[in-house]
Order: sequence, then C-alpha cells, then structure tokens
Amino acid sequence: MAGFRDFLMRFRPASAPGPTATGVPADRSAELAAELAPPLALLEEAETEARTIRESAAEEARRIRRDGDLRAARLVAEAQERAASLWQETAAQTRAAAEREAAELLASGDRAVTALRRRARERMPGLVDLVVAEVRHGLEGSGPDAEGRPRWAPDGSPG
Repeated sequence: MAGFRDFLMRFRPASAPGPTATGVPADRSAELAAELAPPLALLEEAETEARTIRESAAEEARRIRRDGDLRAARLVAEAQERAASLWQETAAQTRAAAEREAAELLASGDRAVTALRRRARERMPGLVDLVVAEVRHGLEGSGPDAEGRPRWAPDGSPG
C-alpha cells in the first residue's frame, strides 16, 4: 500500500508554474488504479471468504434446527407417554384412596348402627314398661307430670 508521502505526491503540480514546460503529463488514473488494485483484490478475497462463511453458517444453522426439531419431537413423545402412565398411576392411587375412604365410612356407619341397636336394646325394656304403665293408667297419665313438665324428653327417652 502507498504511504502518506506517496499520497501527498498526488497533489504536487506536474510542472512548474508559468508557461507550459515540455514533459509527459502524469497519468493519474493509472496511478490510482495501480494504487487501489491490491486493496480491492484483498477486498474481493474477503468478500469471497465472508460468503463462504455465511453459507457454511447457514448450513450449520439448518442442521442445528433440524436436530433440535427431532429432539423436541422425541421429548414431546416421551412426555406424552410419561403423562399417560402418570395419569394411570394417579387414577389408580385416587381410586385406592377413594375405596379406603368408602370402606372407612362403611365401617363407621356399621359402628354407628351397632351402637344405635345396642342403645335401643338397652332402652327398650324401660320404654316398654313405661308404655305399659301409661296404658294401664289411661290417657290421663300421658300429660305433664305433677310439676308441669312433659313426661318425655326430646330424644324420646322418659323424662
């Protein structure tokens, strides 16, 4: 490449001031072409190299996208399979928990029925005796007792 001194030489007059001297005029366009040819050649090489790099980068990007798409499709398929099995596991666990809860509720109901029957058996003789006594005394004994309180409690037991 030309130095700064050569650059300044472009602006030097071709001849001395005054009447025209004999000589060969400087060929400025040839000098410029000679000066710019090497950098332009380097620029062409850089453009070619840049184009090659861009093309290989575009191909690499397409390959990476294609690989990414395949991997994503595999991951989605695996996730769907896993979701189905997890759904089945969760459904089985939920069903088992519901069955345990239903069994506990049935057992609790059975215990309540057993307790109710036991209480009924315990209270039945007393209630039967009370009913028999009421029937013997007639209807007048079914009202309130001597103090004005009802003879029967709200739960059905004798007051």
